Amino acid sequence: MSGVRVTVASVQGSAPREEGAAMLVSAGGIEGTIGGGALEWEAMRIARQMLADGRDYAERKMPLGPALGQCCGGAVVLRFEAAEALERSDGAALWVWGAGHVGRAVVAVMAPLPAVAITWVDTGATRFPEDLPAGVEIVTAADMPRLMAHAPVHAHHMILTYSHDIDLALCHAALTRGFASCGLIGSATKWARFRARLGQLGHSDAEISRIACPIGDPALGKHPQSIAVGVAGRLLKEHLHKESATKPVHRGKATRT
Repeated sequence: MSGVRVTVASVQGSAPREEGAAMLVSAGGIEGTIGGGALEWEAMRIARQMLADGRDYAERKMPLGPALGQCCGGAVVLRFEAAEALERSDGAALWVWGAGHVGRAVVAVMAPLPAVAITWVDTGATRFPEDLPAGVEIVTAADMPRLMAHAPVHAHHMILTYSHDIDLALCHAALTRGFASCGLIGSATKWARFRARLGQLGHSDAEISRIACPIGDPALGKHPQSIAVGVAGRLLKEHLHKESATKPVHRGKATRT
């Protein structure tokens, strides 16, 4: 075996991470995290000892206060098992349209989150970076708005392309298809023009208002990474943390009766 997957199997009281959090430990590195600090260092030590001994399974109950000197005060049960990769559970569907500076920043910020499954779309393979974050699916589509019809109706969308015409067509397609949330990069002036055009295309004011534009947090600035941080914060706060209970589905015109 080349690695040991360490999973938080159960939690009692206060702990750095939630049940199901995991990391993969190999002889030369780690992927993922179970919360850092003394708990993670001890888990790494145990996992690497298992690699050295050739053992493929173990469980340990770790009292965080007395055993590790952490102030969390709770306890966790860690499961150690042989693994070749850190499996990612199915998360909320996030479709990122556009692989420019902001698209790359958004994907880089969101990809490590286990609650998100990213589909990244642009018009050509050369528009994507050579080093893709783990778990991100890329799709090339000469006609991106046409692809929108294949996105899940519960998906979250970030529209960040290089073309205002494509952005508008994607907004129209998203409103027709249905979505959980949708954000569009742009200024207040751009959005005012888009609102008017989307109204002319037959969408109601209430439907159009479900698209967020501008995106991010203006107080953080306009640097791509600043926009990405604002986008991630909004998605996590307003949508992604709520989806473990129920997924908000707002169906578009194509599915209404």
